[in-house]
This record gives sequence, C-alpha cells and structure tokens, in this order.
Amino acid sequence: MSEKIDLKKSMKDLYRASVKAPAVVEVPTLRYLMVDGEGDPNTAPAYAEAVEALFSVSYTVKFMVKRGPQAIDYGVMPLESLWWSDDPSAFLTGAKDHWQWTAMILQPDFASDALIGEAIGEVRKKKKLPGVDRLRLGQLTEGRCAQILHVGPFSEEGPTIERLHAFITDRSALRGRHHEIYLSDLRRTEAEKWKTIVRQPMA
Repeated sequence: MSEKIDLKKSMKDLYRASVKAPAVVEVPTLRYLMVDGEGDPNTAPAYAEAVEALFSVSYTVKFMVKRGPQAIDYGVMPLESLWWSDDPSAFLTGAKDHWQWTAMILQPDFASDALIGEAIGEVRKKKKLPGVDRLRLGQLTEGRCAQILHVGPFSEEGPTIERLHAFITDRSALRGRHHEIYLSDLRRTEAEKWKTIVRQPMA
C-alpha cells in the first residue's frame, strides 16, 4: 500500500486564499519544474507547449514515486505562472505580445533531482513534446508576500490585482514578479468559476 499525501493541504497557507481580503504569507524556498517564455499566452504556441510538458513530466514523476521504493501517492500540484514585462505598461494596455512568463509546477521534496531528470528523459523519449527541451528544475525564493483569491476569468482580474497592490503599498512596497496559481481545471470549469490565487512579493 502506498502512503497518501495531500501537498496542498500540508501547505494550506500557500494554496488557499480568501476572496474577501488579501493576506500576508511567508513563502519558503520552493523547487519547481519551470519553462520560460514570452508572448501572448492565448495565442503563442510556446505557452501551451510549456503547460503540456510540465504536466506530462509532473505526472510521470508522481507515478515513478508511487511505484518506487518510497511508495508515496500524492496529487500533482497546480499550474503556476510568473508574469512580467520590460515595459510595465504592457499589462495596463493589454499588450500581451510583450509579456514574459515562467510557467511552473511545484515538485515535492521527496522526489529527487535525479528522479525528475529520469522522468524528463522518459517523457522526451515517449511523447516527443516540443516543450520538454525547454524544461528546467529551479528554486524560487519569494519570502514575504501578499495574496488574494480571484474568482472568474483572467480578463477580469484587474480590480482584484488593484486591491492586492493597494493592500501592499499601504504597508510596504511591491517587489518581485506577479505570481498566479491556477486552482481550477480550465477544461472542465466554466470561466465564471475559475479560481486563481494572485500573489505579489512585498518589501
């Protein structure tokens, strides 16, 4: 029998948020599978290719851990993305072609770098996905952040982001990159019910 672990539950402060008000969280250094890119995520093939590669490898890691000597069964973590632009006005004007991003999925501590590397090799061999060669394993240290839950389509995030930024600037200052955590399965959920944690590092 495999041991079952709910990573989102064990890190509930980081993967739960209130829609009513922002909250301050302390985010430790975390390890992610990442893909870097740029351009409109709705039209640029690179973003869709990144997401496909991230989930393919993350599920391969999950099954390797479950079937291996550790025998741990856990749920693959949600897709997350960092967003930024050399021209900050690109987010206000909706100039998505100038957006830069890092798409990523958190990897559990008990999955070794070597095992993840093996999973990448297995997916590369079996599926030949274009995004796999752009994968990297990296650490992200965000530290003190504020976050809030947005419910609804991404196109309506503006007021939620403004509330979050106002909350931070009342107490401190913005720093780092805009971070989103996608809690809903977009293929099976109506856009009006999409749940996204919006996180912003603060000074």
